[in-house]
Amino acid sequence: MEQADLSTAMIDEGTDAEKVSQWLQKFESALCRHDRDDLAALFAEDSHWRDLLAFTWNITPCQGNEAIAYSLITRQPKVRACGFQLAPGRTPPRRLKRLGVDVIEAIFAFETQTGRANGVIRLPLNQPARAWVIMTSLQELKGHEPPINERRPTGTDHSGGFAGENWAERRAREQAFSDREPAVLIVGAGQSGLSTAARLRLLGVDTLCVDKMPRVGDVWRERYHSLALHNKVPLNHMAYLPFPPHWPAYLPKDMIGHWLEHYAISMECNVWSGTSFLGADFDEGGDHWNARVQRADGSERVLRPRHIIFANGILGAPKSPKLPGLEDFKGKVFHTHGFRNGADWQGKNALVLGAGTSGHDIAQDLCNHGANVKMIQRGSITVSSVEAANLSHALYYDEGLPIEDCDLIATSNSYPLAIRAARMLTERQQDMDKTLLSGLAARGFKLDVGEDGTGYLMKVRRQHAGYYLNIGASNLVVEGKIGLLQYADIERFVPEGALMKDGRLEKADLLVTATGYQSPLEVVRQLLGSQIADKIGPIWGIAADGELNNMYRPTPQKGLWFVGSGFSQARIYSHFIALQIRARESGLVA
Repeated sequence: MEQADLSTAMIDEGTDAEKVSQWLQKFESALCRHDRDDLAALFAEDSHWRDLLAFTWNITPCQGNEAIAYSLITRQPKVRACGFQLAPGRTPPRRLKRLGVDVIEAIFAFETQTGRANGVIRLPLNQPARAWVIMTSLQELKGHEPPINERRPTGTDHSGGFAGENWAERRAREQAFSDREPAVLIVGAGQSGLSTAARLRLLGVDTLCVDKMPRVGDVWRERYHSLALHNKVPLNHMAYLPFPPHWPAYLPKDMIGHWLEHYAISMECNVWSGTSFLGADFDEGGDHWNARVQRADGSERVLRPRHIIFANGILGAPKSPKLPGLEDFKGKVFHTHGFRNGADWQGKNALVLGAGTSGHDIAQDLCNHGANVKMIQRGSITVSSVEAANLSHALYYDEGLPIEDCDLIATSNSYPLAIRAARMLTERQQDMDKTLLSGLAARGFKLDVGEDGTGYLMKVRRQHAGYYLNIGASNLVVEGKIGLLQYADIERFVPEGALMKDGRLEKADLLVTATGYQSPLEVVRQLLGSQIADKIGPIWGIAADGELNNMYRPTPQKGLWFVGSGFSQARIYSHFIALQIRARESGLVA
């Protein structure tokens, strides 16, 4: 398992700091001399580099000492990286175990021609002269530093000299966009859209979010009654504004919804609520989009941003399954997207089609409201207890480090290392959950550990489906309080419910289809047209280089970006989206 050995974390700190500093000095010397052989000699043969904009203006992985040396030498003439040193004020070098390897892990700092950067390095204890893992991450652009902390504005201009606009009036004018076009249009004002809007604003990039919901935060408020996050607060803080210290570890949906509304106000995000994004086409000659939106009052406007960011989730429209005989069923049918709570179904018979996260949550909600509920499983899934799942979250975020340092360390692994970590973690999770899993198996529940033993961790990356982090529904299945059916055993649906192949009738007053969502590419196809959809290709899932397809980095379509997934991804990767757009707006990147 990739876990810090905190008992030895501070042993020989001075010596370890010297080892890291000596390596960084040799690295800078070889880099500046463009000495490929000396540079390659500083890395282990099975070494891994992940660059986050600092050298490549992209999210770029590289593996192997020769390939890493070649890539660095090729880019150095334009980047002019220098000043490599242990990062002042950051977590000092530590001895710990990562992926079963004893290493010295350290955070370093350096500069490039255009920005300031940090990185993470891991030197194996048995061969500290040759790096095993290195990550380089652009932190800020020179001349475009966010006005925060010691650089915060005075605020005197908000008084308007007691004669002009005050803060509220200025904000109203800014949000109206009656006198200008936004440089960036963000579709969706959830955690990803707002985090990106906040970062762009602090980089001086004029940005507008549009969201079809009436209020910011409704994207969470309007979801099913029992929804709460399945991972803890330390992982989920938003950029610049952490959640209050007294909030629960697992946040319920309505608290999240209210927080997003508070966040949008506090971070001065420009948001048009109740506004639908109707579609857009890219004007090559004008180098901008013609984006059509419809306001809450029914009026339409064509906006001309240079960039469009889709932050409306990594899933498309709800999938409506084609089920034999469903048209004959006389009960109510809801997709999970339209389900709110089980209060109206007390004493009634309910079927939930699908055994992923939403299916489990809704089955649990119905059961707790007194419904007689059975889950219909269509295929095997990976199940982990929340406690076991937190082993992966605890790798970096339960080590007592500042969240900025945690985020750096958490982004240091390229795909091959992420696979290795996921396998090790899955083995531990399976062992930790063996009683729960054997109980599920005894009930006939179909389980798997992923296509390559990487469990739910890689399922999140590959299809964002096919797993459940247990917050109680699995226990109800084991106890028989939530029944279990296999879809393969259903002959067809009939007016009274599901007719099984053995002749049984599973009566139902309600069918909830937890059957997932369309690909986000289909949303793009509908809104931007097939030509652009075909041009960019898949969104989410694993790309050829091991990174996520078209996420958080440039797409084949100029001016089109995608952000999404959970709160930690929103916090971390909104930073890189914002820097990439600021660099383009400043002419640093074409």
